[in-house]
Amino acid sequence: MADLQDELHPTTEVGAPDELPEPFPAPAPAPPARDRDAPCLDRARALLAGHPVADGYCGLLSALRGLPWYDLETGESALDTDVPRLREGRVGALFWSLHLPEAVTGDRAMSATLERLDLLRAVVRAHPEGLRLADTAGEISDARSCGRIAVLPGPAGAAALADSLAVLRSLRVLGLRVLTLSGTSWASGAGLTRFGEEVVREMNRLGVLADLSGASEATIRRVLAASKAPVLCTRSAARALRPHPANLPDELLAALGAAKGLCMVPLAAEQTGPTVRDVADHLDHVRRVAGPESVALSGTYDAGTAHPRELGDASGYPRLVAELLERGWPETEVALLTWGNVQRVLRGADFTARAAQLRRPPSTATLAETDG
Repeated sequence: MADLQDELHPTTEVGAPDELPEPFPAPAPAPPARDRDAPCLDRARALLAGHPVADGYCGLLSALRGLPWYDLETGESALDTDVPRLREGRVGALFWSLHLPEAVTGDRAMSATLERLDLLRAVVRAHPEGLRLADTAGEISDARSCGRIAVLPGPAGAAALADSLAVLRSLRVLGLRVLTLSGTSWASGAGLTRFGEEVVREMNRLGVLADLSGASEATIRRVLAASKAPVLCTRSAARALRPHPANLPDELLAALGAAKGLCMVPLAAEQTGPTVRDVADHLDHVRRVAGPESVALSGTYDAGTAHPRELGDASGYPRLVAELLERGWPETEVALLTWGNVQRVLRGADFTARAAQLRRPPSTATLAETDG
């Protein structure tokens, strides 16, 4: 990884004025950046071999819809993500976004989300040597043990529910793990309505994680108070460092950490900045404010966004981890960042779901009855 360290400029001592100094040998040329960085990169790769990246957001499904043919196992130059680059980047699991264009709403949003779920399953089936569909933390670990990359469906947009909890349950049966709570009448700038709170309770009962990236501050605060399971912000960095609307202010980062949620910092130049160091600055900040158990990574590859230099595709994660190690991050906290925190959140959601299913039956609430 280029420029992880400042260039070292050798200095020479000057002899006393009345002495004739011995000739100095010519300074050895500085080793190439790759050689200088090799020890740190080797350490990063070794760490990622045991604690691979669980990537919180991949836009591959949208990108694949524009290709007439593709083979992810041999590699696709038209994409940021394929199996060879995921392996080079030491990615062990990733969430595949089911998000739709904002113009797609109502019943069309529901059917389009089902189409994306169908495409996801077809893509995984077509690449059995590289990919495996997973649902739980245990299944992710099993996929890794078999040399496969785990694929988890989600996040999907809340519009996919068509304001129906029955649709939420059906999507969960089809594998949905994450739902973004924004862009609906019950999860808007004004916050959650009573029906929105019932959606959160039903998500807890089903084990569907709430994604709060892009949600209003009122919605975020209400979900943090209402949810019994951990929540995610799948594409949020630190607003104190870069004032992007999807980034979180420090008070919300602290609240997310107190709730044992997860801020997944995106590798998106618009949100974090144009360099590896900028991304590391955001990770440092979130780690300090929310805590080391509340920070993770989100590639946002193939999502139509520009990426920081040296992180242009899914193979770049070792460079980022090398930067963090260079900054003095303990290996235990890097392991939480890349793998452990996502595993914890998935296990927490599943534990909450099992407990909730013992206490309450499926909700029959409707938008009309609840919000009037």
